[in-house]
Amino acid sequence: MFRNAKEEDADQILPILFQIFDEMELDVFKKVGDEKMAQVIKEGFFQPGYRYGLDNILVNEIDGKVVAIMVGYPEEAEDTIDEPLKKIMHKYGIKEDNLFGDKEAWPGEWYLDSFAVAPEFQGKGIGTATMEHFIEVIRDRGEKILSLNVDVDNAPARHVYDKTGFKQVGQLYIGSHLYDHMQYDLTK
Repeated sequence: MFRNAKEEDADQILPILFQIFDEMELDVFKKVGDEKMAQVIKEGFFQPGYRYGLDNILVNEIDGKVVAIMVGYPEEAEDTIDEPLKKIMHKYGIKEDNLFGDKEAWPGEWYLDSFAVAPEFQGKGIGTATMEHFIEVIRDRGEKILSLNVDVDNAPARHVYDKTGFKQVGQLYIGSHLYDHMQYDLTK
């Protein structure tokens, strides 16, 4: 079942999301540690308007288990989407103001910031099926361009995006990693 995330999903969402953070090798996670950052991110789930707030997370649930997550927002929200996190990070004694300093979305896009499948459900077609459903949800909202970034070294994710019709339109760095910027034309 594809649905909006709920408060009771937080403990299932967190480890799925952390797969992405681990791959990104973010400096703040190295400095502060995963345990403290997990507390910060989990508290952020409950902040309206935050990048990883529950209001920006959709989940695919099978038999009561969250098997995939999608986190996204319109590009025009990107400049302020991490504001709610600043207070939380400072509360925990973390001096950084955000996790990401790089611009990730292009003007006019609805940006899929994070997409991940729980490890035990990977390689079973759930990623592709979830993405196909997600594309329809975003199209039904009236959006025109759906975008995402995929690490150039992440072949399994790239396979899902190619298979579902995304096209590479550029490249950019997020942190120290090179990403392919991909778009899906929702008007077709």
